[in-house]
Amino acid sequence: MLAFAFTPALGMFLAFVAITLVITYFSARKAKGSAAYFAAGRSITGWQNGLAVAGDYMSAASFLGISGIICLKGYDGFMYSVGFLVAYLTVLFLVAEPLRNAGKYTMADLLAYRLKQRPVRAMASLSTLTVSTFYMIAQMVGAGGIIEKLIGVPFAPAVIGVGVLMLVYVVFGGMLATTWVQIIKAILLMGGAFALSWMVLGKFDYSLTRFFDAVAAADYGGTQTPRNLLDPGLAYGASAANPWGAWDFVSLALGLVLGTAGLPHILVRFYTVPDAKTARVSVVWATAIIGLFYVLTTFFGFGAAVLLKLTTVPADVVAGFIPLDAKGLPNGNMVAPTLAAALGGELFFAFISAVAFATILAVVAGLTMSASTSFAHDFYSNVIHHGRETKPGQEVKVARITAFFVGAASIALAIKLGSSVNAAMLVGLAFSVAASANLPVILFSVFWKRFNTTGAVCGLGVGLVSSIVLILLSKNGLYDAKTAPFPLANPGIVSIPLGFLGAWLGTLLTPRDPEAEAKFAELDVRSQTGLGAEGATAH
Repeated sequence: MLAFAFTPALGMFLAFVAITLVITYFSARKAKGSAAYFAAGRSITGWQNGLAVAGDYMSAASFLGISGIICLKGYDGFMYSVGFLVAYLTVLFLVAEPLRNAGKYTMADLLAYRLKQRPVRAMASLSTLTVSTFYMIAQMVGAGGIIEKLIGVPFAPAVIGVGVLMLVYVVFGGMLATTWVQIIKAILLMGGAFALSWMVLGKFDYSLTRFFDAVAAADYGGTQTPRNLLDPGLAYGASAANPWGAWDFVSLALGLVLGTAGLPHILVRFYTVPDAKTARVSVVWATAIIGLFYVLTTFFGFGAAVLLKLTTVPADVVAGFIPLDAKGLPNGNMVAPTLAAALGGELFFAFISAVAFATILAVVAGLTMSASTSFAHDFYSNVIHHGRETKPGQEVKVARITAFFVGAASIALAIKLGSSVNAAMLVGLAFSVAASANLPVILFSVFWKRFNTTGAVCGLGVGLVSSIVLILLSKNGLYDAKTAPFPLANPGIVSIPLGFLGAWLGTLLTPRDPEAEAKFAELDVRSQTGLGAEGATAH
């Protein structure tokens, strides 16, 4: 039997759960009909959706994983923050407006606008489920570590508990509940990040010069030659142990910058707003919030390196809070909460841990929502039932059932991997899959008249298969660093061009599709003006 005492951390944890369950209760009363359940009735304003997008994006990888990577890998770890932020320019300029104007609930709506519905929707649904599962595993790993330290529940039951709560939000509250959980989480996360950064700077008399001087003097120890944490190359520099370091960095950067525009749980957020103008406004809000947050990650990432001494004594961590990886080095997932405990005591640790938990719950709910929506709307309604009207409420019912299966698969895989894997690394892989499979077909569908159904299926299939196979053949998959047939940790530099090549060749090597080409002008007008867009008024 599990036994644990009531602590401030547990109290804040329970308070957040209670608040979000109340939100879910009231949202469930409004989630009547497909548009209300899948798209929050398209009633979300620009600033609200901006906060929700930021909440969806600032995941366990951001708050837990990136701060840990910056702490352990210095400048190279900060490249994750840069990549995640720059990615929103791709979303703003290329994806947000056409997607909102041409779609209804999912990414596949855009693709199926001028292409054959069944093959395109089937492949898009498979890609969405794959990317969502990869991303969700990262959140579950972070959740298990947080709750294990927060209230003393072992890793596996902690992951199961998070999964059950996430299913409650999605199954009963739909997109409206998920959106408001993300808004509250974004506000809490920004407050926690500001407070933690302020405490770190306080240790250096609020002087940026003194802070970065201390970081420069905090040589990385562990198993590598000591180096300045502000120097590039700790993670991706070429060395005898890692001759592919520079290529690994380029591969990671491509995945991060291009992957966001293909992430299903980010793309579905643009269907919750009334029109394309609001979608653009929400991206601007999200970019500003996310940019500010990633600047703050430098303070608690580098701050932990200096104040917790993780750079010089990797196995001797504060209170044993930070788990070790298979090599006996800290994986970094618990750096931010541990720093909070060291600087602000138990109460601040409780707050930061509750914020991290809120972060995970919100993102997991968004991922499950996008995966279940894609299966119900794309595969069940449009592939199995050929787009014909099913019984009222049947699509929503299928989405709820799908949520259970997606949640169960993610829980099982997270427990299998355990708490020793860095969350940011897992998310980096999800970004590469999204960039390889989803982004090529989205861009070709909107900007290339000749593009046809075969090209879409080939692009999705080649991008998806190549990225997953290369991950399995890398040191992050079935092999270690010495025996891996694929030398890079991230597949993006190979799999993303393959995704574009598959879509291009699949189109050129098959006959032209007059119907798809005839609809291109119609799609172009609709994507640019909003004429005929779902639930919106064109101007």
